[in-house]
Amino acid sequence: MQREDKKINVWGARVHNLKNIDVEIPRNSLTVITGLSGSGKSSLAFDTIFAEGQRRYIETFSVYARNFLGGMERPDVDKITGLSPVISIEQKTTNKNPRSTVGTTTEIYDFMRLLFARAGRAYSYATGEEMVKYTEERVLEMITDDYAGRRIYILAPLVRSRKGHYRELFESMRKKGYLHVRVDGEVKEIARGMKTDRYKNHDIEVVIDKMQVQPKDKDNERLKKTVATAMKQGDGLIMILDHETDEAKYFSKRLMCPTTGISYSDPAPNNFSFNSPQGACPHCKGLGQINEIDMKKVIPDRRLSIHAGAIVPLGKYRNQMIFWQIDAILKKYDCDIKTPVEDIPDEAMSEILYGSLENVRIDKDLVKTSSDYFVAFDGVVKYLRTLIDSDDSATVQKWADQFMAVCRCPECKGQRLNREALSYRIWDKNIAELADMDIAELREWLNHVKEHLNSQQRQIAEEILKEIRTRVDFLLEVGLDYLSLNRQSATLSGGESQRIRLATQIGSQLVNVLYILDEPSIGLHQRDNERLISSLKELRDIGNTVIVVEHDKDMMLASDYLIDIGPKAGRKGGEVVFQGTPAELLGLSNSSKSSKPSHPSTPSHLSHPSHNENSIDGSTAAYLTGRCNINIPAKRRTGNGNSLWIRGASGNNLKHVDVEFPLGKLIVVTGVSGSGKSTLVNETLQPILSQHFYRSIKKPMPYDSIDGLEHIDKVVNVDQSPLGRTPRSNPATYTGVFADIRSLFVNLPEAKIRGYKPGRFSFNVKGGRCETCGGNGYKTIEMNFLPDVMVPCEVCHGKRYNRETLEVRYKGKSIADVLDMTINQAVEFFENVPDILRKIKTIQDVGLGYIKLGQPSTTLSGGESQRVKLATELSKKDTGRTLYILDEPTTGLHFEDIRILMEVIGRLVDRGNTVVIIEHNLDVIKLADHIIDMGPEGGRGGGEVLSVGTPEEVAESTKGYTPRFLKAELENKGINNRN
Repeated sequence: MQREDKKINVWGARVHNLKNIDVEIPRNSLTVITGLSGSGKSSLAFDTIFAEGQRRYIETFSVYARNFLGGMERPDVDKITGLSPVISIEQKTTNKNPRSTVGTTTEIYDFMRLLFARAGRAYSYATGEEMVKYTEERVLEMITDDYAGRRIYILAPLVRSRKGHYRELFESMRKKGYLHVRVDGEVKEIARGMKTDRYKNHDIEVVIDKMQVQPKDKDNERLKKTVATAMKQGDGLIMILDHETDEAKYFSKRLMCPTTGISYSDPAPNNFSFNSPQGACPHCKGLGQINEIDMKKVIPDRRLSIHAGAIVPLGKYRNQMIFWQIDAILKKYDCDIKTPVEDIPDEAMSEILYGSLENVRIDKDLVKTSSDYFVAFDGVVKYLRTLIDSDDSATVQKWADQFMAVCRCPECKGQRLNREALSYRIWDKNIAELADMDIAELREWLNHVKEHLNSQQRQIAEEILKEIRTRVDFLLEVGLDYLSLNRQSATLSGGESQRIRLATQIGSQLVNVLYILDEPSIGLHQRDNERLISSLKELRDIGNTVIVVEHDKDMMLASDYLIDIGPKAGRKGGEVVFQGTPAELLGLSNSSKSSKPSHPSTPSHLSHPSHNENSIDGSTAAYLTGRCNINIPAKRRTGNGNSLWIRGASGNNLKHVDVEFPLGKLIVVTGVSGSGKSTLVNETLQPILSQHFYRSIKKPMPYDSIDGLEHIDKVVNVDQSPLGRTPRSNPATYTGVFADIRSLFVNLPEAKIRGYKPGRFSFNVKGGRCETCGGNGYKTIEMNFLPDVMVPCEVCHGKRYNRETLEVRYKGKSIADVLDMTINQAVEFFENVPDILRKIKTIQDVGLGYIKLGQPSTTLSGGESQRVKLATELSKKDTGRTLYILDEPTTGLHFEDIRILMEVIGRLVDRGNTVVIIEHNLDVIKLADHIIDMGPEGGRGGGEVLSVGTPEEVAESTKGYTPRFLKAELENKGINNRN
């Protein structure tokens, strides 16, 4: 037994489906909590342990501060002891803001900004020469050395390549006593009322003094005063003009280009931030991309005339001013509004799209005036842009989006920073080029950069480089070597963003902290799993307790302590099946089934001895020891003989690959993280098919051609995005079964007597819903500094409906009672109603029997949302020519859940459909009919198709990492199957 202060004890946990359980977790250990989906793992880890830790932290605040934060509800638990400060690292994507990147999240980019501000060398963006800066004494020395015995003008630059008449500037200089200015290279006397052409760019310098320079006369008081005055007038910059040769030379106290005189302000970290006005590109405001009107979308069919609607935003001809203007322009080119666009001269189309320099003459008969009407015409593009900018309603924006294309900023070329910031370099690289590198490539650069710094730079950069190296190493340790610092946080998967936060936490070097992680192995190839486990052990070894909610076999076996929650999901879960070390679990499972296993400390390991048999037969231990398996099919499907071919795919890191997707098969696309799987399937294949079948506006990544579209009739992308954005959305409404349930209630005698229609049983419209909470079942209380808190409605107590509606009952249950049923309960309840049973049975078939019919979709995990969508598709009648796309469907699934899910997916394929899955899980890969293995590495080192074929064929390949792991899996299962 461990000492009380060496463990965390949880007594009487009853949150959600937990059944008054007692749990013991050793401190300073790596503990894995596992079990079936919905068994109560997250309820124990996050809703009990983390929630109590957070509540205790807020309790330490003053009464005044707690008034603003509000009281946190205590979890339903008797007692928790030994709790340290808790940090939760969950799966949710870090930040949807396009300005948040991997670099800003990990703080590496902040150190990079500091490095460039302190040790970067500035170069001129005009000539590429290194910038120079001088003190006033050095300027005096150079003037006396370079211009000895010569006559010179000393000038102060005032205006550089800007438009304007500058009458006030000239008058100001005249009043200060200056007699001459140099305007565009010509020295002129300042006259009263003097001005320049306001529509042209000008360079203006004021002449401070003219003098003959005496050799070695740097102590000349007149020269000293003149240079000081010129520096003041020119804001640190002066120009020396040789009277004889008319050659100009610049000198500056600031960083300056010796040829052109361009000067930079002294660098500060803010100058290298794309989130700061000082550093951001002025054109794209630091985003690196802009929204442009796409002419191919504005005029998709050039065979049509403008009268017939060739310009889509304008539509077909109407008796309106803009069509009269276009017609008037076309008449100048001997065309009219009924001429096909392809026959209209390019000059005319340019005038129509981008505006006319001259006023357009509209015939007096059209405008009903006494004479012809002349009006300016700004063009269709300006008209469209004005419409978008003036009306920000969702309807107009959605309409406008179909004509827009996101393209790279032409000014910064997607590098986000202004040209000054991009002109600072260290070892021939600017900060944007470093942010574009893969983490692995950046580490290589950091290893050798010191050799390319001078002694002063080395001294300044030493500590900064040390901090950057440390943080980069943490990212490498958690398997993120393929990411770059400028990768947007919004594009990261849940697993990637979680591992980034894990790397940040390792970097913080906190001790005596309790970390709780939610499936950090998501999206990780087996090759990278070992690195992740090492990182978690490192976090433990510096003096922290790490709790991981996980289904990964390697993670379980590498843990110090294992807690298995079960035995089933939902109401049939919530019990501790086992707690102890992995070795004890394996020993327990290998013991005889017929006798109860003896163990020296059975009470502490089996909180519920009655469920001992379950621990052996149906769950974690059985799969860990190989007693239960997901069996390899005896025969692979041969498909229908047709294929879908993508040729020349080159998006992101794809290296112009040709890929075949044989139809009528279960296809698994695999490879290490960052190898190009998602780019190929989610960013290329899926948008191509969506555009073809549904006219989707999402643009696919670059590719040459696609063949075989005639062999499929629809595409279904079953992703992990939420079913809906509000708590009103739930599995019943998403699958459409709620409409059938409402119809059932409408046809009940009581409802007919009362004259109720289907709307009466909807919580989204007035009539039957509780009007106090608007059918939400809860009220939102706004918090000043924390997320809003939901509290049950005091009138309906969370039931959503008013009293009269709830009086209508079917088999003794009201509509609210039905929504509160789990799927398993509903299957029994509606066993005699075929229409309802068919839809909810498919939800049960995908392993979601434990969720409730009316459970808000916002409370479902990504894996659960994906399976609800899959169930919805299963309940529909398919043609056998559908292509389904799933991205890591095993996320959040236990071995047993994976078995059930793959049986369901197998049924889809058996009906003639094609299923494409992106997956790392070997239990899924080994069931494939066809594997496409990408690699060999992540990032720039990936993007190639390494091997294709059946699992047995791919396992024999020598390319990449997948074959090695797959071969071992096939051999192990072969032995287990024979046993």
